Amino acid sequence: MANDSIQIYDHATGETIIRELTDDEQAIRDKEVAAFLAEEAKITANIESAEADKAALLAKLGITADEAKLLLL
Repeated sequence: MANDSIQIYDHATGETIIRELTDDEQAIRDKEVAAFLAEEAKITANIESAEADKAALLAKLGITADEAKLLLL
């Protein structure tokens, strides 16, 4: 499988170079992407858990989200 490409722009000369990442650069990029995706999944899971907790509390109290907002005014 081919490595991703990188675009480098030299402001001094106005030259743009597009080249394939080296194997080391690709390994670093793959590691960073994996870490990003893992963090994104963790955040999504936390949001979903908080929403489920909120829904469970509202169901336990027998009120809607709008009613809960009114109680906090």
